[in-house]
Amino acid sequence: MIKNLVRGLAPLALILSPLAAPPPALSANVVLFPDALADLTEAAENPAGYKVSAFPHWNEGLDAADGCDTRGEVLLEEAVDAPRTGPGCTLRGGRWTSYYDGQTVTDPAALRVDHIVSLDEAWESGASGWTAARRERFANDLGSPGTLVAVTARSQKDKAGRDPAGWVPSSSTQYCRYAAEWLGTKLRWGLTADKDEVETLKLFADGPCEETVVVRSKAPR
Repeated sequence: MIKNLVRGLAPLALILSPLAAPPPALSANVVLFPDALADLTEAAENPAGYKVSAFPHWNEGLDAADGCDTRGEVLLEEAVDAPRTGPGCTLRGGRWTSYYDGQTVTDPAALRVDHIVSLDEAWESGASGWTAARRERFANDLGSPGTLVAVTARSQKDKAGRDPAGWVPSSSTQYCRYAAEWLGTKLRWGLTADKDEVETLKLFADGPCEETVVVRSKAPR
């Protein structure tokens, strides 16, 4: 199904994807999708032993003095219209756009901060061998755009722990953004991808996302 979806919507995604047009000269940490994909390691997944408590979140975020945890800092960063902030990072008002489904949200409580690469996917792709401290850094990663994203609860539930072989955003204009953020996160943290995942990403690379850029960065050790 994903295969036919990608091919059928290739022209539309090339025109409308917000990441489709690369800058004239790519910087060292920004590469085209096909080039980034070449660095992704394929390996079978191993789900044994996963539990959500292996990834402590949310922690105090980037600024311990602002009173907001990681979730609160993501909501403040991604707000289209900034909310009012009260004691304990209580947020009121504001406006967000959930790019998974295109919905506008005006109640912060209705939003979920999603890990682009879900915690169980990360575990199965290499995080099971990490220290607890590194898993906490992954679960609260605010150092790269696209690792964490504010979305509607419904779209987060719909995605669940699926990778791009099983799920993409409902809006076709966001396929390349999602694929690029997924790939960028996997590379940032040195995570692997299974065969179906790699084959799906190749379809994006060979079609609608050929000229999409991927932000390359290294995660903190």
